[in-house]
Amino acid sequence: MSPSLPLVTTAERRHRLGRRHRLAPSTRAATVPEAADAVVALHATDAATVFLSARARLVSGGSGTIEQALYEDVSLVRLLSMRNTLFAVSTGLAPHVDSSTARAIAAKERRSLLKHLDEDGQGLDAAWLALAEAAALEALDSHGPCTGSQLSAAVPALRQKITISRGKKYEAETGVATRVIRLLAADGRIRRDRPRGSWTSSQFRWVHTEPWPPVPPAEARAEIARRWLHAYGPATEADLKWWTGWTLGDVRKALAAVGPDQVRLEDGTTALVSPGDTAPEPAPEPWAALLPGLDPSGMGWADRGFHLDPAHRPALFDYAGNIGPTVWWNGEIVGGWAQRGDGEIVWRLLAEPGRAAEEAITAEAARLAAWVGEARITPRFRTPLERELTA
Repeated sequence: MSPSLPLVTTAERRHRLGRRHRLAPSTRAATVPEAADAVVALHATDAATVFLSARARLVSGGSGTIEQALYEDVSLVRLLSMRNTLFAVSTGLAPHVDSSTARAIAAKERRSLLKHLDEDGQGLDAAWLALAEAAALEALDSHGPCTGSQLSAAVPALRQKITISRGKKYEAETGVATRVIRLLAADGRIRRDRPRGSWTSSQFRWVHTEPWPPVPPAEARAEIARRWLHAYGPATEADLKWWTGWTLGDVRKALAAVGPDQVRLEDGTTALVSPGDTAPEPAPEPWAALLPGLDPSGMGWADRGFHLDPAHRPALFDYAGNIGPTVWWNGEIVGGWAQRGDGEIVWRLLAEPGRAAEEAITAEAARLAAWVGEARITPRFRTPLERELTA
């Protein structure tokens, strides 16, 4: 490692997080797409995460503001993409996410379903699947937004049952509706519309839509890498590979296209930043945040050591590596939070950030409680601390 490389301190990395992730109050976003673009994409596996992650980064607006972006303006859309996970991205970025990642997932999903159909032995094949997909799209055109169960009721082919792993101990009979709908969504021919119930619900209706305009995959991956480096740099090749789920070869080609600069970190290692992005980051005003489970600021790196004490990880992550609701102070995770059955927002500090931090966290918890109102939030991936706080 060359001592001539610019040094980016841990404090500066936290300054970057507060500013670029729009978590410091003076940097909050005016629109939902702007909030999503700040972190490239919002995790959407848990329906509530999209809303709570956007809320933490917006100057103002309630859940209706985010619903408008998702379902009326359609300026934010959910895509099965990085790491084969559901994300919400701005429609400006969606074609790049689609070409860089979602296309490969869709192709794999189609191969898998066709293999299951062939092994089932009922004569179902690619032609049958094409007819089933066409019938589903026609039903959406005729009936308007439909849930999966409503689509199955309208399309006889979606009520088809097949046997998976026939003759094995784990043989199981399953319907094709979920798989066909997932495939149509992965292909960009349908998208998730308003759910049944409130904004915390994952029982979505589906609408017919047009696929995203094609972007050359290498160009799309370079654009994703460029945006990711700006939001998450300093970071490593390994971080980008983990975050995207791309092959190592694709990661290296994308980074080569971007041409990042190399910097030194305080622990003696090196990392990458956007070209020319080596100047010290000014400190934002002191800030506190209560972020939901799977929030991008907690899930943006494979190595989170600059903002998370390893001793706190067992309390804040589930067994599969999903982060739960977290309490932040000036770019560092200092605790976790939860919502009890009566609606109360409660938290526990795992560090001692001081009185000013506790006062700011208390104020932020009150802001969150007022925003959530009568809604009740139970993270899809529950962590030890979250369970303790709600017990």
